[in-house]
Amino acid sequence: MAQAMKRGRISHSLLATDGKPHPLQDAFVGATLLLGAVAFITAQFHSLHLISSWTGLVGILTGAYGQFISETTRERFLLIIGLGASAIGFFLGMAQGGLFGGFLG
Repeated sequence: MAQAMKRGRISHSLLATDGKPHPLQDAFVGATLLLGAVAFITAQFHSLHLISSWTGLVGILTGAYGQFISETTRERFLLIIGLGASAIGFFLGMAQGGLFGGFLG
């Protein structure tokens, strides 16, 4: 057989399945997961609706842009989890008082 054998490469990133580093994409994944977790957790408390709605909104935006620039399936998978948590936190925060609840009107 005249086929070249590829040796297993050590990945520079946990999320990079192609063996190349993706620092920008990894940053968006981390930010989206962090914002999603904060939005989801703070949405469970009625008095924290400002935090949950704002972090949810920012998490949705960072996750959407992260999906746009992502290069591997692992990045996209984690971005969808962060986007879902951000969306749930955002919608619950909006239902409990919204982005400016109590400050305007």
